This record gives sequence, C-alpha cells and structure tokens, in this order.
Amino acid sequence: MRGIYRALSLSLGTILVASALAGCGGSGGAGGKRIVRIGHNQATDHPTHVALLEFEGYVEGRLGDRYEVEVYPSELLGSQTDMVQLTQTGAIDFCVASNSILETFSDNYTLFNMPYLFGSAEAYHASMDDQDITGPIFDSTKKAGFEAVTWIDAGTRNFYTVSTPIESPADLKGLKIRVQQSPTNVEMMRLLGGSATPMGFGEVYTALQSKIIDGAENNEMALTSNGHGDVCKFYSYDMHQMIPDILIGNCAFLDGLPPEERAVFEEGFQVVNEVERREWTKAVEAAKERAANDQGVQFLYPDTAPFQEICLPMHQSILGQYPDLKPFYDAIQAHNKAYAPEGTEGGQGNE
Repeated sequence: MRGIYRALSLSLGTILVASALAGCGGSGGAGGKRIVRIGHNQATDHPTHVALLEFEGYVEGRLGDRYEVEVYPSELLGSQTDMVQLTQTGAIDFCVASNSILETFSDNYTLFNMPYLFGSAEAYHASMDDQDITGPIFDSTKKAGFEAVTWIDAGTRNFYTVSTPIESPADLKGLKIRVQQSPTNVEMMRLLGGSATPMGFGEVYTALQSKIIDGAENNEMALTSNGHGDVCKFYSYDMHQMIPDILIGNCAFLDGLPPEERAVFEEGFQVVNEVERREWTKAVEAAKERAANDQGVQFLYPDTAPFQEICLPMHQSILGQYPDLKPFYDAIQAHNKAYAPEGTEGGQGNE
C-alpha cells in the first residue's frame, strides 16, 4: 500500500484510502449505508460520467436504503493506474480503466489493442457484445482482485497534431506522439515511423502545450472535453484502433453481494453500457462541430489503406506470441465479415 499512498499524495485518493480503511472498506455513509465509490478520468460532461450518474440513480433507486453511490470524475482519485490499484485493494469499488492498462494485468487484453482489428463500428459493437469473446477476457483479471463488469465505447482512435497534418504514414516520421502505456501501441508507432511517447492521459494537455510532444492519438472527445483542440489543429481519420474502455469492479465487493443485490448491480452495469453508447454518438457530433467552429481544428480524411498495410503484420506477430487469443480473433473476423462496409471483403482485421 505504501506505493499507492506515495502516488496519491496530496490527492483526494489518499483521503479516501484512509477513510475506507478506517470505515471497514467503504461503509460509513449516512444511516449506515455502504458507500460505493467509482472513479474515472473524464470530465463531467463526458458520456462516461453521464452513464455512471445513471448507474448511481439506478442502484440507489432500488437499493438506496443500503447503498450510497459516489462518482468521482476528472482523476479526483488519481490517475487511471492509481485507480486500478485502489480497486484491486478495495479502497474504492469501481473505476474506468483503459484497455492498455489492463493489458499489463492480462495478456488477453492485448487483443483489443491490435491496430485495425475491427472492420467497422458495427463489427466492433457486435464483437464487444459477444459474451463468447468478452466473457473469458473480462474474467481473466480475477486473480489480480478485480474483474470487468461492462465495456464503454471510446469510439475510433485517430492521430491529431499541433502543426503537422497527417495524411500518410510518412507524415508521422520523427513526430513524438503520445500513446497509451501499452507495448502494442509503442510497436504500432514504431512501424508507422513516429516516436511513441507513453504518458498518462492527464499529462497530455501540458505536454502538447509545451511542445514536449507533437501530437497524440485519441477520439474526437479529447479535442473538446480535454481541451486538446485548443493546441492541436489537425485531426486525421486514419482510424487505427477501436479500443473500449472498461468498467472494472473489486472482486471481494462483487462476490460479497447477496444474489438479489448482485442482480441489481448487473442491471446497472448494462445501464452504463446502454446510456454511454447512446450519449457517445451525440457527443462525438457535438465535439466535431465545436472543434471545427470554436477551436479551428481541421478534420482530414486520409486513405487508410497505407496505414493498414503497415500495421496488419502485427496481427500474426501478436497471435504467434499469444496463441490463446486466436479463437477470440477468429470470432471477431466473423463479425467483421458479417458487418463489412459495402464494397469490402470483410473489414480491417482480415489479412
């Protein structure tokens, strides 16, 4: 625990850890209610926060005499890495984690980091809703003390830069691009010719502003909710990844719920998924409009084929390293074929 406390010094996370330990792991709410704490790193106008507030209302509406849900946005409980550690120990009960962080706990999550894995948004959604794919992956971190309870749509990841428009892989050469802290993402950038710069999401704005990095890769919401469009003026739809965020929960808390209460929480997790996906579609359109009109961001639509050609060999390399992923990969290819964009043979993931 000492490492966690050091990482969260002077943060609200430290206060809550001490409170949780003093209050027997989250009890101590008004009227003896069990406080359920959820942390994430997005702003209060983000679809993730909106969905978690719906979860709060859903659970309290059915179990309000026993539980009080508290949602903490904007890294108030520390970085995502900090929050995952806090969820492991039970100092908090849930947090939203990036797939890249979860990759460090289970090799199974490497699958979703593959560039050009999904052939379309429809194939992506169908794959993530397929329990035969996600069930074993979501359960694979139980030995670490937490499990995934639902996935959260984070759209398509694309490159955006301060001053260099990215219209082909050659434009990335020599640029320092922030990526998530994942070996897969670092290798992707190496192949594309850029210089991968892993860092926590909360550090990106300052790094862009001070020109420590030349750009980043994320969805459109990063431009507006996190202000990156104030600095970066080119957003290029190379569409290299569709990676979910994951809501994880502490296993001891979940396993300790009586069956009827666990059922309510499971229904609440589905509410999170449904609300976030609905809000995501609206938020992306609003973000693009605001970024273009208020921040002066130019949206570029390069030919994605050259990017795919460079990245697709990573699929066989990763499957060779992690052969247990092959059945999941093949199931995703089936969804790619079923939801292939018109005029294609089956989507991004096909070799």
